[in-house]
Amino acid sequence: MTNAALGPASVASPERHPPGLRYLFLTEAWERFSYYGMTSLVVLYMVQRLLVPGQIDDVAGLKMFRYGIETVTGPLSTRALASQIFGFYTAFVYLTPLLGGLLADRLLGARRTVLLGALLLSAGHFAMAFDRSFLVALLLLMCGTGCMKGNISAQVGALYPPEDDERRTRGYVIFYTGINIGATLGPLVCATLAQFRGWHAGFGVAGGLMLISVVTYFAGFRHLPPDPPLHRHRDKAPPLTAGQKRRVLALLPVFGITIFQTIAYYQCFNVGQIWISEHVALDTVLGRIPAPWFNSVDALVSVLSVPPLLAFWRWQERRGVEPGTIGKIGWGAALCTLSSLLLVAATMSAGPARVSPLVPLVAIAGMGLALNFYWPPTLALVSRVAPVSVRSTMMGVAYLSYFVANLLKGWLGTFYDPLGPAGFWLLNSTVAATGLALILIFGRRLSRAF
Repeated sequence: MTNAALGPASVASPERHPPGLRYLFLTEAWERFSYYGMTSLVVLYMVQRLLVPGQIDDVAGLKMFRYGIETVTGPLSTRALASQIFGFYTAFVYLTPLLGGLLADRLLGARRTVLLGALLLSAGHFAMAFDRSFLVALLLLMCGTGCMKGNISAQVGALYPPEDDERRTRGYVIFYTGINIGATLGPLVCATLAQFRGWHAGFGVAGGLMLISVVTYFAGFRHLPPDPPLHRHRDKAPPLTAGQKRRVLALLPVFGITIFQTIAYYQCFNVGQIWISEHVALDTVLGRIPAPWFNSVDALVSVLSVPPLLAFWRWQERRGVEPGTIGKIGWGAALCTLSSLLLVAATMSAGPARVSPLVPLVAIAGMGLALNFYWPPTLALVSRVAPVSVRSTMMGVAYLSYFVANLLKGWLGTFYDPLGPAGFWLLNSTVAATGLALILIFGRRLSRAF
């Protein structure tokens, strides 16, 4: 595809990134602010308020939902039920982008699908401000994220000419910085409001921030890449060549490998919230640290690490030693493994005493750096390899790895009580190490496929 086919708004000059990146960056920053602000609260909200006797009956549909889960799992404690619900929610947040990609590629186009998603997200966040509409809120948030997430990621890649692979990868790292800025501020602001004004104040502000995201996207509309022609019927879509099919299929094992480090990463915000609230010394001379604040650490580190990480990759590129996408995914898996092992060592050495807050601080920071290594390069690879007619769909397929990871994360979280903290974090370390082992075994073969 030529630069002309991309449209004038999408063509980047060699000296700088295209202006559309700024608006996509800000749109995603506000959306992630609201999302991570909400998710930083929701596990503790369920454990401490929503799932307690007498309160659980007030939530529309929750008794039937619990019955359905326990039909499969058997009776669950409050903490195990909260882990399962959170796992289902975060899993389907990453399944729905596949449907959102199909909706964009076949019916609405990426622009209108992103706007629909932003409006659904706003409604979902406001519905979280009421106990009774808790499950309805989660449904709206899942659908809204599905419409928005993969499509806005695909738009980032479409800002660059097809041959500009290195700058596209760096553009995705910059875009991902917007995500991490939102993910840093969201838990800090929403947790502070929840601690001093109540749970629903924290959830309510997330809805307001999502409306800012809608306005930002509208403001940058003219700078965004045009949607490719829609193919509402499969027989009208241009067929993929044999080479395109091979490269698209080669993406699937890459997505599969990232599942393992993603499980380890997200467990910090599932069971990790419970572990921090119960086993970390949160009382300081300045007052008690809200446990959800730790959800901001990985994102903050991801933001701060972007300039040196990009500089490091440029330095490696000049010397011809910059690792490819598969190598960067391997580094991400290694960092996730080491970060989780730190939690094992600290838990075992602390014994009955509470762990220093520096331990989860360092471990979650390591997870944040790991994510910078493996996820933006993965998105850039999809943008480069996937043909334009299925690009949004393949972005949705990429997020299926998050769907599987979060489903497994919720299930693995039920082992926290029987294994105990040290045993559980050792299990989490083993999961991350599996991804590293697969890269070491199959990495060269996968790199050659691209």
